[in-house]
Amino acid sequence: MEPSLLVLSSLAEGDKHGYAMMVDIEAFSGIRLGAGTLYGAITRLEERGWIQGLDSDDRRRPYRLTALGRKHLKEQLSTLDRAAKTGLTRLRRA
Repeated sequence: MEPSLLVLSSLAEGDKHGYAMMVDIEAFSGIRLGAGTLYGAITRLEERGWIQGLDSDDRRRPYRLTALGRKHLKEQLSTLDRAAKTGLTRLRRA
């Protein structure tokens, strides 16, 4: 699965810093993202305006899903849902 969708899905539950996202993503998907993959996705998501970094007194910077990011995530998950349902239906028929 695309790392960006995993990050957006993690942040849909609430604000998180990078390590918390890594732990959450592995827990809900079974996919372990390396730090380079995670922070590369975070950079792209920030550039697109789908997440925003928050100020922090800690060295760990939390991120938040934006309204635009929530809209994008919903659209992408709906597409994946349709594709998965179609694939599963076709497998049952085969």
